[in-house]
Amino acid sequence: MKINDVSYRSVWVDPEDGWSVRIFDQTRLPWALDILRLTHCDQVAHAIRTMQVRGAPLIGAVAAYGLALALRVDASDAAMERDAAMLAATRPTAVNLGWAIGRMLTRLRPLAPADRVAAAYDEAGRICDEDVIQNEAIGRLGLELIEEIRAQRGDAAGPINILTHCNAGWIATVDWGTALAPIYMAHDRGIDVHVWVDETRPRNQGASLTAWELGSHGVPHTVIADNAGGHLMQHGRVDLVIVGTDRVTRTGDVANKIGTYLKALAAADNGVPFWVALPSTTIDWSISDGVREIPIEERASAEVTHISGLTGAGQVETVQLTPKGSHAANPAFDVTPARLVTGLITERGRCSATADGLCDLFPEYV
Repeated sequence: MKINDVSYRSVWVDPEDGWSVRIFDQTRLPWALDILRLTHCDQVAHAIRTMQVRGAPLIGAVAAYGLALALRVDASDAAMERDAAMLAATRPTAVNLGWAIGRMLTRLRPLAPADRVAAAYDEAGRICDEDVIQNEAIGRLGLELIEEIRAQRGDAAGPINILTHCNAGWIATVDWGTALAPIYMAHDRGIDVHVWVDETRPRNQGASLTAWELGSHGVPHTVIADNAGGHLMQHGRVDLVIVGTDRVTRTGDVANKIGTYLKALAAADNGVPFWVALPSTTIDWSISDGVREIPIEERASAEVTHISGLTGAGQVETVQLTPKGSHAANPAFDVTPARLVTGLITERGRCSATADGLCDLFPEYV
């Protein structure tokens, strides 16, 4: 995608030295576009933990490069396994993280230590390239869904109103995004779309990241409080919900940013289609009960009790929202049961959120 007419991916190897890794510091968006240079595995782990990079596909890709950086220091078996385990443990919910590290180890374990660095950069690059291809395919398949809605309604009915929760755009992936990819393609095709952007408390990924992305691309959008979505659905102002996900079970349960479950309940009550966009790397074929088996990350209470923003003087400051002494809980994700999901959009096609639907698209996992 482009920023100020310059094409970027969300992670890349610095062309000047050929080995350090570049990312956007997402904790600085939308107020500043800071590009970080990562030179050590520990820096990568810190970037993932602190959400300088976030989004399930991007976390996996960046972690893959983190292992390549680690091997530059020590490519022995013991060091590789240690650093891989450390990276894999940085965040628990997104399955892409463990998938990417596992794929890297499968490629690297049979190799002699002297051959591992070059192979690690090659494999990390392949992971990134495949992510871009998958997300572009998700965009095309999701675009068909938007076109179907337009055909049913007719152009004279006004914009197609799409609600999304959290950020599932190109800065949550290597490029294109998942839930936002169909929206970008629809807008570029001239379809009249408008996006309701949930603020996504407590880290405000919607208000800070999704709104910034859509605005940069020229897509009409409106930021709303997290609790406004149900009201809009009741009054016929939402035609479609599309969200991303950090982990999908083999039976179609979906883990996504906290608050997604409530949007799905509201959508079901009001007959609004609720679709989830994901690359196949986000499917966890080992589990079937998302509520019981998906680990839910508990983050620091300060993310709830405090908030950062831009002052009138142009300074980014953090202020406290809650009374001193009030405790805060901060589960970062929730699980939407498959029965509330209209369908899944993957790179291989759209399917029902069921074991049969997923196996029809991915028979090799049956």
